[in-house]
Amino acid sequence: MQRGLLLLVAAVLAAGQDQTVSFGTTVVVPGGLEGVVYHISKRSKAIPDLSKIKPQGKIYVSALNIPLRDFTEGFPGVTKRQEWFAIDYRGRFWIQKPGLYRFALTSDDGSRLDIDDQTVVDNDGIHPALTKSSSVELSGGIHRIRVQYFQGPRLQVALVLEIAGPDDPEQALRVFSTDEFKPPANPEDWKFPSAR
Repeated sequence: MQRGLLLLVAAVLAAGQDQTVSFGTTVVVPGGLEGVVYHISKRSKAIPDLSKIKPQGKIYVSALNIPLRDFTEGFPGVTKRQEWFAIDYRGRFWIQKPGLYRFALTSDDGSRLDIDDQTVVDNDGIHPALTKSSSVELSGGIHRIRVQYFQGPRLQVALVLEIAGPDDPEQALRVFSTDEFKPPANPEDWKFPSAR
């Protein structure tokens, strides 16, 4: 009996390790990021003007955490493309502690991070996995976030957004997740130290 239980636990752990991380799911993630998927021209050398391209579908995530991997390993079922696509992720996040936040954006190929309509990290262009970072002063409350990403030619893909807060050591980046930055139950009652 005990041996059978151990085998079952091992099988469950192995199945969990086999789960491939994707760029999103077609199931809405409450409070997460909504990604609009586009097919782009094979001549694209940077993130194109997505407002001029017909969307192919939507995907949802709470975190952008696709470490470098082979391009054939995954893109969700919204489109059959594994190269020459773009995703425009948008959402909101809540800052409880105002201060200087550091963001790092890793991508293969290009990406760009905007917060409240201001570019914070520009990592655009066709390139291998590359990380760029920058810091921004954020007030307490709700902020808009947008991450644009495009995959050009094969052979690899990557998209990781990381953050370090005002109390974190500079090298203590962690994957940004909207789950960590959800607003309180009653934001209208929330008081910030600087609001006194």
